[in-house]
Amino acid sequence: MKSSSSKKAKVGIIGGSGLYDMDGFSNKRLLKVKTPFGEPSAPLILGEISGVSCAFLARHGNGHTILPQEINVRANIWALKSVGVERLIGVTAVGSLKEEVSPRHFVFPDQIFDLTHGRNATFFGNGIVAHTAFHTPFCLEQSKILFEKSKALGVSTHQGGTYLCMQGPLFSTKAESRFYKGLGFSVIGMTAATEAKLAREAELCYSLISLVTDYDCWKDGEEVSADIVTSVMHDNSKNAQKLLISAISDIANRKPQCSCPEAMKHAIVTAPKSIKPAAKKKLSLIIGKYI
Repeated sequence: MKSSSSKKAKVGIIGGSGLYDMDGFSNKRLLKVKTPFGEPSAPLILGEISGVSCAFLARHGNGHTILPQEINVRANIWALKSVGVERLIGVTAVGSLKEEVSPRHFVFPDQIFDLTHGRNATFFGNGIVAHTAFHTPFCLEQSKILFEKSKALGVSTHQGGTYLCMQGPLFSTKAESRFYKGLGFSVIGMTAATEAKLAREAELCYSLISLVTDYDCWKDGEEVSADIVTSVMHDNSKNAQKLLISAISDIANRKPQCSCPEAMKHAIVTAPKSIKPAAKKKLSLIIGKYI
């Protein structure tokens, strides 16, 4: 297993539907990382963007071969942290649940409502218990930088709102979509909740760039389909890459005022003497500084 002793990247990017690679990368190289939680979705792509050391990971694997509920998010987050990533940006396609949030808009949510089930959403268990604060699931300081940079690029963009994470892989029924819209949620997707939870346990500053592709299916005549998502994602991914190139330097050089880097400081409730050596070793990358 790779350790974090050799820092290879400061900023991590997880690309989703439509963003499988990054333009603007220099000195690119592949790195296969073994983790205590199995294989990540794909090898990491290491390199530099705007002079900043970065790591890119394809969330659904090379060639988009992994369903949302099949993603080994624990391995993905562990792999990124193991190469030194401190700030993490997820890029994902979403459906809109608000009339004013149109396809090709960007949304930087500040809340999550999780409807997924059966996913491995914690590094803990098997002898170590931890309860991590999650009232603010995204790093708001980092999200603000992305929001301001997207506005400067002329992208129609929205700050704040709730990301509803559904199980998938099927899209919503019309009844479900109208119900979610009525509850006031902003966008709907299938991956960000588990990613945000594990990024928090790994003490990473995590923000989400939500790329709106459709109106889910609450709007008559504009029901979502895979071909609609694919066609709109072409334009969205171009703008997302411009945004990342523009914002990476500011994000990397930001001195965190948030609590993300110390999220686990008071979260571990298991007595240190009760933690078995094997469990301590397995999670040393995540909580080694506390135990």
